[in-house]
Amino acid sequence: MFKRILVLVAVLVAVVLAYTAFQPNTYSVTRTSQPIKATPAEVFAQIQDFHNWGQWSPWHQLDPNMKQTYDGPLNGTGAVYSWESPQEGVGSGRMEILAVTAPSDVKIKLDFLQPMTSSAITDFKIAQTESGGAQVTWTISGDADFMTKMMSGLGLLDDMIGKDFEKGLAQLKTVTEGK
Repeated sequence: MFKRILVLVAVLVAVVLAYTAFQPNTYSVTRTSQPIKATPAEVFAQIQDFHNWGQWSPWHQLDPNMKQTYDGPLNGTGAVYSWESPQEGVGSGRMEILAVTAPSDVKIKLDFLQPMTSSAITDFKIAQTESGGAQVTWTISGDADFMTKMMSGLGLLDDMIGKDFEKGLAQLKTVTEGK
């Protein structure tokens, strides 16, 4: 009986490993906001200035006491934001705005340093709605290592990141509409 269970577990592990190995070498997670009652320029101003992120980023609320540093220009291309936190789920990392096209696009290089190292590109696309408001599409994409492939293949990556994006977009809507 013990041998059968052991063989079954080994087969299941082999299937999961094989399934993971055949997942794409890249990943992408995207979420789109509800329509925001603000102009694309007002939403753009919130996103392209890291000093504003504390008001709407879902991760800032996990550790309000995290160490935060800003470098480069105040906002826009070249602006840099770094954070450090001992809090689980926050860790440390760095973001740099690579390109902006006012008021529709912000492209950011995201480097996670702790608890694991990885890099990704984050894109914010801001579109004008028919009513004159704005709608934001937030995407993260990058190379998938083995663990990322496994999480993606099981639907965990999209679920984890997607929930945070949804929360952040809802908070961005609240903050921007309140200004």
